[in-house]
Amino acid sequence: MTSQENVQSGESLATGPRAGFSTDVFPQVRRAGAGLVLISEWDAGSPEGQRAALDGMARAWEEAPLPAGFLSRVLFAGTDGRSVLNYGQWTSDAAYEEFVRGQDTGSRERIAGGPAAVGDVGDTGPTRYRLYRSLLPQGGPQAPGCLVRVAFRTAGHDAARELVDGLLDLIGGIQPGEGGIASHFHISEDGTRVVNYSEWTTAEAHEREIAGSLRRGGPVMAFIEGLAGVEPLGFRRYVGPRGLVRE
Repeated sequence: MTSQENVQSGESLATGPRAGFSTDVFPQVRRAGAGLVLISEWDAGSPEGQRAALDGMARAWEEAPLPAGFLSRVLFAGTDGRSVLNYGQWTSDAAYEEFVRGQDTGSRERIAGGPAAVGDVGDTGPTRYRLYRSLLPQGGPQAPGCLVRVAFRTAGHDAARELVDGLLDLIGGIQPGEGGIASHFHISEDGTRVVNYSEWTTAEAHEREIAGSLRRGGPVMAFIEGLAGVEPLGFRRYVGPRGLVRE
């Protein structure tokens, strides 16, 4: 089995069960009490580097003491075989800052560290976001098998909200497409980034949707391209969640 296949198989990094947490599952994006979301993304350079980054960072979090303000920290492996995405939830900025202050220098580096930053979601460290609005699923709940990260650069909070509100009005507030589960729009604290955390049943389902209603020249892309102060930064597909989610 290749490194990428190992990542996508969902093989656990946990050294043992941790009371009160689920291991290697998708986070509950709309969970109650999540006041701060941290998102960062790295380029590990190769499938081997990707696996090493996932192993190292997940192991550091398995070993770290986790305060009550910690809700989740999940790492994902890009289907490109090199990128890594981090999605973390805390009750508040204060809870996260207190946690960071309590770590020694080595622990901070192991917990926050990653390969070279990709650059279209964050810089070398996590960017702070707030969940703004969501496109909700049609019908009964489905289990996600793929996360699609869609990023935008925006000129400020007004442009960011205009983008998200307009998309939800255009689509009708319901996640479209066969295989699409839900989309969760996050706006960075400074208003310069929007990240859509979009849940799909499989990466293949998203590929089919891109070739259909989300193709360039369609109504969604036409709306985005017509907005002032909004720059699309593309998307990446991620699988294989690795981390801890408070139950």
